[in-house]
Amino acid sequence: MIRKAAVKDLSRIAEIQVFNYRLYFYPIFRSDEYYFQELQVPSLMREYESQLDSLYVYDDGVVKGFIKIEGTYIARLFVEPVLQNASIGSGLLEYAVTEHHADHLWVLEKNRRAMHFYERHGFAATGEKKPEEGTAEYLVLLRYHG
Repeated sequence: MIRKAAVKDLSRIAEIQVFNYRLYFYPIFRSDEYYFQELQVPSLMREYESQLDSLYVYDDGVVKGFIKIEGTYIARLFVEPVLQNASIGSGLLEYAVTEHHADHLWVLEKNRRAMHFYERHGFAATGEKKPEEGTAEYLVLLRYHG
């Protein structure tokens, strides 16, 4: 079900991220220019093309989610919005923790849904925060505690 991403997966990976960004982050940041002009599938595909070694997909015949793992850092985790709450994200996160010893990530402070998801899976806020570049919002560091 979870495998290393390939070039053929790039459009699906980018599509999943675009849908998630528009659904969950646009209401917070309200940047029409970014979310509807800059954030496009082709540009994300080009960006991820050089990062295939850190990308893994949940594929049960169709790519339904992906995770980007850099060392022990979880840089991205997204599931197709209409398929959320079907254990796909849980499977990707468990894979990162067990197979790659992933133990930390940053999450947008206002993304309560994501915070609860990670907390349910053994991650806890460390108290460390940093500004989300170019915005008035903050990211919160979460660490895995098992």
